[in-house]
Amino acid sequence: MCDESDLARWARGVNRRQFAAGGTLAALAACSSGNGNAATETGDEDSPEQLTEKSVQITTADGVMDAFFVHPAGGQSPGVIIWPDIAGLRDSFRMMARRLAREGYAVLVANPYYRDIAAPQFSDFADFAGNDGFQTVGPWRGKLTAESIMRDAEALVDWLDQQSAVDTEKGIGTQGYCMGGPFAVWTAASVPPRVKAAASFHGGGLVGNDPLAPVKLLGDTEAQFIFAIAENDDEKDPEAKDELRDAAEAAGKKAEVEVYPADHGWTVPDSPSYAKPQAEKAWTQLLSLYDTAL
Repeated sequence: MCDESDLARWARGVNRRQFAAGGTLAALAACSSGNGNAATETGDEDSPEQLTEKSVQITTADGVMDAFFVHPAGGQSPGVIIWPDIAGLRDSFRMMARRLAREGYAVLVANPYYRDIAAPQFSDFADFAGNDGFQTVGPWRGKLTAESIMRDAEALVDWLDQQSAVDTEKGIGTQGYCMGGPFAVWTAASVPPRVKAAASFHGGGLVGNDPLAPVKLLGDTEAQFIFAIAENDDEKDPEAKDELRDAAEAAGKKAEVEVYPADHGWTVPDSPSYAKPQAEKAWTQLLSLYDTAL
């Protein structure tokens, strides 16, 4: 679904001036204030909910992962795990996590590259695209196998269940972007009794013949799914959507599989292909999934 050679050529054509001209970097800066353990005001006039956020360290089978945790300041909320795209945990994903926390979720954003380097690895996608990001992350990504992500997911779920802000009577949700798309399915397969919803947005590597390909694991989960596919990814692999639908039907799993009229990366605010109307549609779809499944 995600042709990374094409994506690399596209990324090399992006520069920081193009991002700044669109106002994306300024918007992110405005939305990403707040740090540490104290409750912080989000600044959203329509959602004055106080949030508590902090950077955390989580022991896994492979080391110690740094992550970002944000949740409503009072009470307990269902837990959610976010797997970032190829450019890693950065302000864009902290902003997305805060927005989800305002909807009543305790949100943990993982650093998938923790085996090699703490987050942030890049300040934004322009930094990634302009500074040999693909070459830099290549060795880190090589360690992100199905087995390693499933080990990580077990640790993240266990950590969430130990937090007083997390309602353990509710299921856990997970969402992944680009390379994080399959991570969401692997998370659902790693701890089936706890993970009840998984969403992939312009995810790559979802189908294939490997026994641990996400399409092969839907029956090993207890989750409901979203597979939101970019139209240019669908053009490269038009059979993937049908394979996902067929696998979900065979496994008896509820799955929304949809090709969006937007390009790879459309849901992430600092992506050059960010498309707000379609991103908002995907956001509404995600909230509906969590409201139903968690």
